Amino acid sequence: MTVLDAIRGRLVVSCQADPGEPLDDPAHMVALARSALHGGAAGIRAQGLRDLRALRAALPDTPLIGLVKDGVEGVYITPTLAHAEAVAATGVQIVALDGTRRPRPDGLTLAETVAGLRRRHPRVLVMADVADAADGHAAVAAGVDLVGTTLSGYTGGAVPHDPDLELIGTLVATLPVPVVAEGRINTPDEAAAALHHGAHAVVVGTAITRPAVVTARFAAALVTSREMS
Repeated sequence: MTVLDAIRGRLVVSCQADPGEPLDDPAHMVALARSALHGGAAGIRAQGLRDLRALRAALPDTPLIGLVKDGVEGVYITPTLAHAEAVAATGVQIVALDGTRRPRPDGLTLAETVAGLRRRHPRVLVMADVADAADGHAAVAAGVDLVGTTLSGYTGGAVPHDPDLELIGTLVATLPVPVVAEGRINTPDEAAAALHHGAHAVVVGTAITRPAVVTARFAAALVTSREMS
């Protein structure tokens, strides 16, 4: 069974913590990943070389989508070929990178990045995180193996509240590669809707593995309720 077969129609849980958060530790990421797999997840998405090495060692057979973040805006998800090669060296099966049409920090095109990565890591799959349909088509032309809707709503302007089901459907209908739904999927119903729109797999992160963010939502709702009463 290939890694794409293993996650087909299944849930992939994103286990990530921002620097300084209480869960920002490889042991915590491994525990989160084990919990997700125990609950029925088919794979894990994670970031940072330290965490990826720990996850690969602890869960050697688990489908693992890896990335690194460098910066907080612009092209910062596995932004350069050097970053992509470092992620691949951790043993992940899939390297996720920014798949938008924006200029990359090292001056390479996406196609050059994909080709360069494959020269040193021919067996790794490349996942392009895109923001819109044009990005998706350009990423496929650049040679990626799968496309994710990760960056929809995050490349400028106000961030929408709901997942971009329309983009998922458009990409599924027009691309010859698997489409992974990711971004603002906060409920089981939304995850099921993404699959109904044709997604190959569904990635959920914050709603499952970011307890501080989830707690803040509940706390804010209670503040609002008190103010209205």
